[in-house]
Formats: sequence, structure tokens, C-alpha cells
Amino acid sequence: MVKGRQIKIYLADGSVTGIRHAEIMGWTGQALAAPRNRVKELSEWEESQKPGIYFLFGVNEETGNDAVYIGEAEQVFSRIQQHLSGKDFWNEVVCFTNKDENLTKAHVKYLESRLVSLANQANRYELLNGNQPPQAVLPRGDRDVMEEFIANIRILIGALGYRVLEPLVDKVNKLESSNGKSNTLHTLNLKAKKYNAQAIQTDEGIVVLAGSEASITVNASLSKGYTKGRSILIDKGKFKEEGGKLILQEDVLFASPSQASAIILGYACNGLDYWVDHNNMSLKELESQI
Repeated sequence: MVKGRQIKIYLADGSVTGIRHAEIMGWTGQALAAPRNRVKELSEWEESQKPGIYFLFGVNEETGNDAVYIGEAEQVFSRIQQHLSGKDFWNEVVCFTNKDENLTKAHVKYLESRLVSLANQANRYELLNGNQPPQAVLPRGDRDVMEEFIANIRILIGALGYRVLEPLVDKVNKLESSNGKSNTLHTLNLKAKKYNAQAIQTDEGIVVLAGSEASITVNASLSKGYTKGRSILIDKGKFKEEGGKLILQEDVLFASPSQASAIILGYACNGLDYWVDHNNMSLKELESQI
């Protein structure tokens, strides 16, 4: 059975956009989040004066994509302060340190390497690290402790609003509810004669899977918002033309079934009717059974 986790977030000035300290109850790790213009205030926080890792979040001005840089330091605050002049893409930093003194340089090097790999696999943000950092060699026991540390970082950074480490679709395509029942995430198919497209509905929306086919042309019935969203996906290389169709190059998250089906087909349509399971039951019918 999946167990719940309790998270405590302290708003230093009562503002959700200011400096925030976050922790998971029962865990020795901790997070500090700060907007770029408040970074110097972190010097007053002893939590930032320790070895740790940090995430710089912003936008790549050349591509327009959400971007992240992941780094490590023996003294986190000093390194982040250096990035005020060295990197200008970012607008917020989230750093992780430990409440005790057991996080060493080797540990944070290991964390950096693993977190860069996870961010690459999740593919939600454009990763601005030039190279994959080498993974520090740790004793087996230390590796296990660091993997647990990473699992908690994933939870806490997600709770702070950044799902940088979360894959769009779970590799095992299975969820377990709080009552212990296993819920398989079924692959959905788009009900369209000319185009073969698959998707999986998740807690965030509907993820259309890489390799799905889409129309090259756009009908006048497609809304301006969906037309713009479609153009952005094409400009970013998410869709590429092959054999008279557009082919999705990677998994893409859409906010709703209708947004996904309309952007793929190029005309307005109700996604609850157009997405069906292997028994040809529509999402509308499936949801009515819940």
C-alpha cells in the first residue's frame, strides 16, 4: 500500500513567491527556494552554507523552452551567488542540503550526476548542463542512502512546483491507490481513419506518445489557441513531417483530451469521444463508470 507523506513549507515573509524552506517530516534533508532577486538574503540562512545540490530554473531565450541547470557545491550559497553574474537565464533557485553534517563532497557529486540523468530522462525542461557529470564512486551503503535522498528530492521539488524529475508517463504504466488496489494506465487510441495516435491519461492530463501521427493541414474550425499551440510544437521540433504526415518525436503532455485530439487532427473535436480504449470504449464512457 502506498503511504502518504507529510510536507512542511515555511514562507519566510508570508509570500508564496518569496524565500521558502521545505522539508518532509522524518527526513534529514531540506530545501530552500528563492527568487533570483532575493538570493543574497540566503546568506542569513545557515541551511545554505552547507554542501548540497541546486537547481536554477528559467527560460532559454534562444528556444523559449523552460530550462534548468543542476549543480553541486561544498557551500551552496557561494556557488549560487557566482551564478548571479555567470548565468542570466534563471529566475529562481531551489537548493537541497542536509540538517546534519553527513553530506560530503562525494555525496553531492553523486547526487548531481544522478539528478542530471533523471532530468534528461524526464525531458520536461531543457537541461543547460554542458555535459553529464561523472558519477562519484560511493560504498554500497552510501549509494542506497543517496538514492533515498533522491527519491525525497523528487517529492519535495515537485511540491514546490517543479516536476523536473518526473517522467510524463510512469515506465511501468501502473498506479497504486491508497487502498492498495492497482490501477493500470491503459493506452488510448485516437478514433481517426487516417492517423494512428496513442495516448495515456495521467494525473496531469493526457500524454500523447512518441510516434503518433498527425495531420499536416489545419481546418478553419481549429481555435486560434490550439492553432498557436500546434505551431509551437512544430517549431520546437516535437512534430516532424514524414510521408505526408506529422510524426510526434517524443511524448507530449496536453491539458485535456480535446486539446490533444484537435491539435493532432487539425480541427475542432471532442476528445472525450475521439479517444477510445482497446474495447473501443470512449473516454466519456470510461469516465461514466468511475
